[in-house]
Amino acid sequence: MTIGILGGGQLGYMLALAGYPLDFHFRFLDPSPQAPVGRIAPRVTAEYTDLEALDKFAHGLALVTYEFENVPVEAALHLAKRLPVYPPPQALATAQDRLSEKTLFQKLGIATTEFAVVNSVAELQEAIRKLGLPAVLKTRRLGYDGKGQWMLRTREDVERLEQEFPAAPLILEKFVRFTRELSILAVRGRAGETAFYPLVENHHRGGILRLSLAPAPRLTPSLQQEAEDAARRLLQALEYVGVLAVELFECDGHLLANEIAPRVHNSGHWSIEGAVTSQFENHLRAVAGLPLGETRTLGNSAMLNLIGELPETGELLTVPDAHLHAYGKALRPGRKVGHVTLRADSAEQLAERLRRLPKFFQREEFCLSPHATGAAK
Repeated sequence: MTIGILGGGQLGYMLALAGYPLDFHFRFLDPSPQAPVGRIAPRVTAEYTDLEALDKFAHGLALVTYEFENVPVEAALHLAKRLPVYPPPQALATAQDRLSEKTLFQKLGIATTEFAVVNSVAELQEAIRKLGLPAVLKTRRLGYDGKGQWMLRTREDVERLEQEFPAAPLILEKFVRFTRELSILAVRGRAGETAFYPLVENHHRGGILRLSLAPAPRLTPSLQQEAEDAARRLLQALEYVGVLAVELFECDGHLLANEIAPRVHNSGHWSIEGAVTSQFENHLRAVAGLPLGETRTLGNSAMLNLIGELPETGELLTVPDAHLHAYGKALRPGRKVGHVTLRADSAEQLAERLRRLPKFFQREEFCLSPHATGAAK
């Protein structure tokens, strides 16, 4: 079976690595001639809106999936006329618009922060009167890793923004005073069967994910069940096939949904070494109609994103059960160029191994405080 993947970044790269042992073959489409997947699979270099290139790409494929949520919906719909596309284009369209996401959460009875549509300065003022400050103004489309977002804490922040008001459809969200950020990875097969990974605790700096802990420290059965119930409703409503990530805030012991990602997700990279079946293998199993794999964790894991630079490999690998994944990207500030996963048999052993990481990882941006790593008692 040859699977087509729209997008040739690190998520596609890791999908292919997970799929080759299952005897899958892959073909990628990506606009960049430097896309990392060129090292391991055939790649069509073309724009996603190039219909002729899409038709060439689709020839001989069994199905198509995608590795990032900003693939134009029109491309997915065009391919869906010829062959199965998973997750379905409906899920892609919903995830690309924050208003559609929030509206779906409300429709399904999934708690989320208060919000208002904003298309002008006057509508911003009205939304602030309704929601109050602090609040977060976001573009409805295309924002990621903190881009396309403005934190409005004071009237002065609002006045500065009004001087250079964004020329894009926007949404204002009431600021959530959360205890921590969490995410759940859910997977649904073609026949509707589902599986869930444990909730993961995520730590961000500068709008970019820096550290994920799996399972989340202090995870209770009731919190896990609440997350699974929300994710299951989304999977069913979207007639979803594949891995879906749901990003959440924990507030006063309950969850608020922030957003969804219709693909394998950065906060699930730990599952390569830390779960019986990785998120990448389970995504492929789901879209190919194979039985889903077990999502049970193998002890405790920490995933650290490498932003703009890589550590010295030999020094890192002196730490037991440390695993380096370099993406083959050119190094530049702010770019995800790899990740490291640490695995351990217990939370205490994981905290000890995090403390043993080289000085490269002891900088503030890695969020390795005792509280963040779950080491505090």
